[in-house]
Amino acid sequence: MLAKPSEQGQILRPMDIPLTQRLSFKQASLTVLVAFILGTVLSVIQVATDYFSENESIDREIKALLEISHSPAARIAYNIDAELAQELVVGLVRSPAVIRAEIVDNNGAVLAGVGRPRTESDFRIFSDYLFGERREFTDPLYIAHAPREALGVLRLEVDTFAFGSHFLRRAMFTLVSGFVRSLALSLILLVLFYSMLTKPLVGLIRALSERDTRTAPDDRVPCPPGHEQDEIGVLVGVINRQLASLATEMQQRREADQRLNQYLAELENIVSARTAELKAANSRLSRYNQELEVARSTALEMAKARAAFLANMSHEIRTPLNGLLGMLDLALDGPLGAEQRRQLQIAHDSGSVLVELLNDILDLSKFEAGQLELEQIPFDLGTLLEDTANLLSQNAAPGVELSCLIDPRLPSRVIGDPTRVRQVVSNLLSNALKFTRFGRVDLRAAPSPGGVLITVRDTGIGISADALPKLFQPFSQASAGITRQFGGTGLGLALTRHLCEAMQGQLDVKSQEGVGSLFSAELPLVEQAPPEPRPPLAGKVIALCSAKSGLAELLGTWLPLWGLAFERLDKAGELAGLEADLLISDSADCLENLRRHVDAPIVLVTGYGSFLPAPRAATLTPLHQLARPVSRGALYQALRRVLLKLPEEAPASPAATTEPGQRQGRVLLVEDNAVNQLVARGMLSKLGCEVLLANHGAEALARLEQTAVDLVLMDCNMPVMDGYEATRRIRQSGRWPDLPVIALTANALPDERERCRAAGMNDYLAKPFRREELVALLDTWLPATQATP
Repeated sequence: MLAKPSEQGQILRPMDIPLTQRLSFKQASLTVLVAFILGTVLSVIQVATDYFSENESIDREIKALLEISHSPAARIAYNIDAELAQELVVGLVRSPAVIRAEIVDNNGAVLAGVGRPRTESDFRIFSDYLFGERREFTDPLYIAHAPREALGVLRLEVDTFAFGSHFLRRAMFTLVSGFVRSLALSLILLVLFYSMLTKPLVGLIRALSERDTRTAPDDRVPCPPGHEQDEIGVLVGVINRQLASLATEMQQRREADQRLNQYLAELENIVSARTAELKAANSRLSRYNQELEVARSTALEMAKARAAFLANMSHEIRTPLNGLLGMLDLALDGPLGAEQRRQLQIAHDSGSVLVELLNDILDLSKFEAGQLELEQIPFDLGTLLEDTANLLSQNAAPGVELSCLIDPRLPSRVIGDPTRVRQVVSNLLSNALKFTRFGRVDLRAAPSPGGVLITVRDTGIGISADALPKLFQPFSQASAGITRQFGGTGLGLALTRHLCEAMQGQLDVKSQEGVGSLFSAELPLVEQAPPEPRPPLAGKVIALCSAKSGLAELLGTWLPLWGLAFERLDKAGELAGLEADLLISDSADCLENLRRHVDAPIVLVTGYGSFLPAPRAATLTPLHQLARPVSRGALYQALRRVLLKLPEEAPASPAATTEPGQRQGRVLLVEDNAVNQLVARGMLSKLGCEVLLANHGAEALARLEQTAVDLVLMDCNMPVMDGYEATRRIRQSGRWPDLPVIALTANALPDERERCRAAGMNDYLAKPFRREELVALLDTWLPATQATP
């Protein structure tokens, strides 16, 4: 049906027909489709043939490798030569397909075994599906003259991806080349069909589109030259016959236009109905938003209730804990027998563990509430790690070597939050020491592209693959058996991951059950100062220790940097004919025999609490003892003292080390709990302070009216008048503008400190507090020289 001249601008022109809709393209595509299917079938057959050939070549090549290795492996098994066995399996593993090789004697013992990780690739899943993930081959070992006498077996574990990757590349090339051939064929056919079919049809369409049926309805459409007797000529004849009925068809079109207008009117009615439905839906959505706002308000109220519950829980638990730990501190300061002191110290340590657990729960609540605040201050990361490892060394089992290995490239000072970094390291190290009974636990620190990489590796029980996903979930451990055997709440690692994420870092874990675990914390700590070199030393140092020990790694890293010649020996008998300025050993068993032949000073490195007793140490003089883990500073000072023959530092007097400076200040203690009164009064009295008591805020105000004091320790939650109100009245009166008021509170939530400062308090001391914390606070607000007028 042709259009009027006024409508010809909207008619689709021949060149506007999309390529995919042209007859030449359709015919070419159909022909190419058949050729493509046939080519694909042939390619698949070729790939299948290649697959079976490659599958057979895997067994053939590995068997050939076994045949080559059979003779040397049999001689090795016959001679039981572990060193040659290790060299042979290392050579076998160099084969691209072999990922594990081992030689096993006829008793089932492994003479040598070497493995390496398999090759990872995005295409590995296809190779594993076709050839299997891995294959194992076993070759019985025997000598030629006694083939029936079994000497053992040679086992190879093969990663089929080394062969599968080649097969996949060949298969991909075969399929792609077939597709390229089909594409080239389609282009050639497209050109041929266009010249033979599409071009004459385009001319016919152009003639029809330029025809005006109103001015010349009887004009015939010309037939393209050369196509008078084919299908195109027949088509032209049919078109010319149809031109006679053009007027009728135009009338039909007008009728169709009328029907279309009717349909448009109906469509407008439908749109109006849909608009009304949308308005109703918007009304419902507004109602739902109001309901969501109510739910949000309810959630906020629940959050406030939870915060109030945590505050009350913290206060109710910390108050008796303060009395418990304070009384134990006072008891430990008095005269006690060895057994009594040990029992009280165990009770004190158990209370400290309970405080740490409470702190972990509160820290976890801070994360959930988004209230954790981080500091950005410079600190010495290496010293912090060494101090933390030294503090936790008492938790190491007797058969565990704890080492702290600092990379020499680590900056001397970084910028970050030392408290949170110490908490991360303490949690990871405590976890490793808890689950390790034999072997090593290594704490390492080194610079990384993301800042600083801190790792803790242990040789403990390890973690199964099934338990890894829930490792960092709060209040969960790998299994119920772990909880029964080792204890713990499962909070430490969850809190550690939260801390790493809060510091914009990440925490990763790799573990194998029965082998050990590796925890890696990469933290973006900014370098403030580069590593500081120490003054060089001179001399030769010989170490008697295992090559696999942490001490050997520590000495081998740092002694050459300090200018010392270093040599490590396995046995004391190897010292014959060697001269050294200093001997370092981690075993006390051979020292007596060693001292008979060597006069050089000895440095003995032992575990926590394992120093030699004085009588035995006197027989080994000159002997110096260092506790493990050895810090860089302690090692350097010991070397410097011995090599430069400096005098031993005199130990501090008991009075100087156990008692801080005496104070003559007068302290007003405002506390409603009788036990906490006894604890704080006992600590303050031992520090030389005169203590006045008040049971609540109103009584404290009355005391201040009667007696001049130098410091006020103010509990926050008390009957009659709490500490906040009492402090506000002290500040509002204007009579004691410079009087320090220190908050004593069992509420450890983050907003408590701000609440105390808003009330006018000068400082903050959370219960339960230690004597050292109280001394530090008095050093700030009540120096030892201060006296009450």
